[in-house]
Amino acid sequence: MHVEPQAEHKWLEQLVGEWVSETEASMGPGQPPMTHAGSESVRSLTTWVLCEGLMSMPDGNTGRTIMTLGYDTAKKKFVGTFIGSMMTNLWIYEGELDAAGKVLTLDADGPSFTDPARTAKYKDAIEIVSPDHRILTSRFLGDDGQWHHFMTAHYRRKT
Repeated sequence: MHVEPQAEHKWLEQLVGEWVSETEASMGPGQPPMTHAGSESVRSLTTWVLCEGLMSMPDGNTGRTIMTLGYDTAKKKFVGTFIGSMMTNLWIYEGELDAAGKVLTLDADGPSFTDPARTAKYKDAIEIVSPDHRILTSRFLGDDGQWHHFMTAHYRRKT
């Protein structure tokens, strides 16, 4: 089967390249935010992008992540996955672009912050600020019914 890349696949192409990242993440109530530097290499598989990340971890080790993103023409949704060396959960994404074509919001289910035996709803959003700057933000749906922001990562294209 051969699929012609759609506009949504072309949108993903702007992520291709070498990036450095600065991340700030909340580790829980009453704890100071954790910050770390990293890098990401994003390559194209024509209708998919593969994002391979490295980041410094609090224990001095290097964390590794892999994100896949594509567009499912049958579902008319962006789809993808996320795994990290610091976790055992496979995150499965499904999402949409905003009307302006600047923010891709991806929904996923994963372990709850308050009770790892339960699952919770998550939203990751990739905002294109400029060709050389993008922001990833992450939120979870709390027991109070509100979305809680817990991570922001700025990615800047290596020159």
